[in-house]
Amino acid sequence: MTSSRPERAVLSSEGRYTSFAYGTSVIRFMTSPKLVRYVRVKKWDNGYIEVVANYGGKEEEEYIDIVPILENLYIEPAEFLKPIKAVEVSYARSES
Repeated sequence: MTSSRPERAVLSSEGRYTSFAYGTSVIRFMTSPKLVRYVRVKKWDNGYIEVVANYGGKEEEEYIDIVPILENLYIEPAEFLKPIKAVEVSYARSES
């Protein structure tokens, strides 16, 4: 899943995993089993995401730091994140 805008990354989830996709790269990492879905991104700050998430009917603010995830994957965060200007929530199946 990729954004139709090249400067945007896409955040979504499926089961116990969150996906952060940009260009041809998709980074998946475990999340809470209580997460139903991400609702909207409130703020993108060069690797740090403030997002509203739905946890079983209750919306809560959540914070995701992509930088340590990239470092653990031996991906240079500054280089990978530089072209990303915004992050959007997208669930392809529910949008079709």
